[in-house]
Amino acid sequence: MGIYLNPDADLFSMSVASDIYVDKTGLIDFVNRFIGKERPYLASSRPRRFGKTMAAKMLAVYYSKGCHSGELFRGLEISKLPSFEKHLNQYDVILMDLRWMYGIALEQKKEDQDIQIIPFIQSLVIDELRDAFPGIAEDKDVFLPAVFAKINNKTGKKFVVIIDEWDCIFREDKNNMQLQKEYIDFLRGMFKGIIADKYIALAYITGILPIKKYGTQSALNNFREFTMLNPMGMSRYFGFTENEVQELCEKYDIPYDDMKQWYDGYSFKKAKHIYCPNSVVEAITNEEFNNYWTKTETYELLKSYIAMDFKGLKQKIVEMLAGNRCQINTNRFQNDMTTFTDADDVLTLLIHLGYLAYDTETEETYIPNSEVRSEMVNAVSGNGWDEVYKAIADSENLLKATWSMDEDKVAKMIHDVHTANSSSLIYNNEISLSSIIMLAYYSAAKDYTVVRELPAGEGFADMVFIPKKAAAVPAMIIELKWDKSVEGAIGQIKDKGYVDALKEYKGNLLLVGINYDKKKRVHQCNIEKYEMK
Repeated sequence: MGIYLNPDADLFSMSVASDIYVDKTGLIDFVNRFIGKERPYLASSRPRRFGKTMAAKMLAVYYSKGCHSGELFRGLEISKLPSFEKHLNQYDVILMDLRWMYGIALEQKKEDQDIQIIPFIQSLVIDELRDAFPGIAEDKDVFLPAVFAKINNKTGKKFVVIIDEWDCIFREDKNNMQLQKEYIDFLRGMFKGIIADKYIALAYITGILPIKKYGTQSALNNFREFTMLNPMGMSRYFGFTENEVQELCEKYDIPYDDMKQWYDGYSFKKAKHIYCPNSVVEAITNEEFNNYWTKTETYELLKSYIAMDFKGLKQKIVEMLAGNRCQINTNRFQNDMTTFTDADDVLTLLIHLGYLAYDTETEETYIPNSEVRSEMVNAVSGNGWDEVYKAIADSENLLKATWSMDEDKVAKMIHDVHTANSSSLIYNNEISLSSIIMLAYYSAAKDYTVVRELPAGEGFADMVFIPKKAAAVPAMIIELKWDKSVEGAIGQIKDKGYVDALKEYKGNLLLVGINYDKKKRVHQCNIEKYEMK
């Protein structure tokens, strides 16, 4: 056993012993399918605090010859599956935490400027292999892939290589193209080619970014990639699932609806509701909903990206802050932190960082939940986003004016938001009007579930504000018109039976009609308290 070679069970035992532990050992069974098959190379990329490191440690302890971890897994999902015994503690495992190793290399470089980062990182592992395989790994050996090949040739042994934070160099030294090239050349040497296939039983690398592209090709195109754009069969291991969170809420007496609003929102084909594990655990531990995931990083990084002056970027951010989804092309993104050609490249990076979610089926991106939305609001303060931030800051007053049925004030406030943000939003029809309204009513998310185009009566209500449990606020239906009349908007709500969708709120229901007169460039508002018959 060493630092990198054949870790012991302590690496994962603390995770299992945690007060709040969600069993994700089914991932082991998924990964076992690839051992002994073509292309046993897997890359799993997801944001910080989504369980990447825990998964890497779990896999290392399961495969490692350096421990007897069977008892650690007894009673967990993997122990009940056929592949459990077959691969348990059967391999020499190399576990590399690239972020930690990179940090060690930088410290050494302070002492000796001649030290080269990539050779130094390899030497850390080679030193342990030299001790474990004396006479095979020699003092003159400096290239890790060649050492693996020699050991395999002499002993027939295959290795499981697990790299956590594999993309560290692309993030921490994002402008050092020469270092990045040296690093990719090292990874290609270790994982590509006929010889590599002989000594690699399994490679599992995890990080935030997918594997770097050069043009349209991945730098390691033999890897199977599971990303925030499409995690495929790994979907339910990319975070906590809906069932897992519901069970935790029941166990710890936490209101599930609030948990869902704060942390749900990431959705994949095979797992429609995925939560950030760290945020859920912190909310339960602290008995308080808050921004736990986003507090692990400063929002300066987010601010720097959304402030980029790409055509259409600001408009899409505002649209998403207003609750909309935006079409996006993710294919051109080069999977690094510097190569951006348009707004879609920036938004694709934000998907991988977890600030945005992505719908594979519609190819749309959106802000996933309240936790991330509040961080977005922080990020748009300043940097030329003053008008957007002001609209959000004033939204509480707009809500109060609506509840008090102050029609003139509501019309003026919406007019001000429209005027201030007309350069950020394409604003020329009733559909675009809804984006302005959603932005203006931003703070409503605290007390309401807001549904757009809700099927009701004989049509679709433009916006329905449904009070959350324990929220002492009126339900609201908002109908929007363009160059028509507010009276017609209120009449449509009644005539088409939209109110039927909110029967349980009789006596506490507001009907709101909003019209934009394009010729006069003014907004009109009509608010009526509706009494159910």
